[in-house]
Amino acid sequence: MRGLTVAMMILVNNGYGESFEQLGHSKWNGMTLCDLVFPFFLFMVGISTYLSLRKTQFQATPQVLRKIFKRAILLFLIGLGIAWFDHAIEGDLLCFGHLRIWAVLQRIALCYLATALFAIYANHKYAIPTIIGLLVAYTLIIIFGNGYSYDAETNILAQADLQLFGYDHIYHKSPVDPEGLLSTISAIAHTIIGFLCGKAVSERKFREITWVGILLVAIGFALSFWLPLNKRIWSPSYVLVSCGLGMLLLMLATLIEQKSTRPIDKSWGMFFLVFGMNPLFLYVLSEFLAIVFGHFGINDTIFATIHSVVSAPKWASLAYALTFVLLNWIVGYILYRKRIFIKL
Repeated sequence: MRGLTVAMMILVNNGYGESFEQLGHSKWNGMTLCDLVFPFFLFMVGISTYLSLRKTQFQATPQVLRKIFKRAILLFLIGLGIAWFDHAIEGDLLCFGHLRIWAVLQRIALCYLATALFAIYANHKYAIPTIIGLLVAYTLIIIFGNGYSYDAETNILAQADLQLFGYDHIYHKSPVDPEGLLSTISAIAHTIIGFLCGKAVSERKFREITWVGILLVAIGFALSFWLPLNKRIWSPSYVLVSCGLGMLLLMLATLIEQKSTRPIDKSWGMFFLVFGMNPLFLYVLSEFLAIVFGHFGINDTIFATIHSVVSAPKWASLAYALTFVLLNWIVGYILYRKRIFIKL
């Protein structure tokens, strides 16, 4: 599932021109297939955090703490590095005065750090109250702070980032930064849900995961009548629905693997396994390649070649994105065959 998620992240991030609606983010309220990709990845971060820290019995040893903070800091810095490279390749090497602070890897870093610290310092029986507390607190923030307002001047989420970090360091393509500081509150709750799912997976409670997934989807959609699904602000309803769907997809993947008569690395699952074994490296590689392709016009050349065969713009865009995914998969496959797994 992690490999599927990374492949989808690369796919939806690298269309060319006009794309199908489901392969783009919702402008505001609502949810597309694209809007499920990042939450699925964050959900898997929670699962991986449980499985990783379980090996050390969730002990807060100096070695474990160093590893946690090292991983979080490196994730954050790599995220900043991608933003810097986007400017630097255009000749703006000293772009620190207008470098965007928040992005995908920075959010992952904060959510991983919070979840890992919860895992080693808190009693895990308080995980559900913690999730509820975080979502309730965030709900109050967006209700009383106009969090659903499509106006940066009145939206507390946009104003918080603006006042704390300044206009030059925030996202400008929507009223709020989709990875901004305040919405990280609900994203942390999201990751802790994944953490709990990791515990259930380790205990092989597959039936329970399935029913909880269905329940979360139902509650999330019911809640969306008052708090609409919104990826941009990472709304509480969005957390519940995307985590519930993540659980159901994980159980579907588990069922397929259990019913398969062939090992996963000798079947069609091999494609996603390659991405799942080096998820961070291949995601970062895709971001750097996209910047390089854009700067040197390589994307224009590839798309023009595809478009000469596939005339419909949306299908040509999809074909380009699939080609880009395949290029990254080839690198991942080489690493996989050489048993090279890059981790922080």
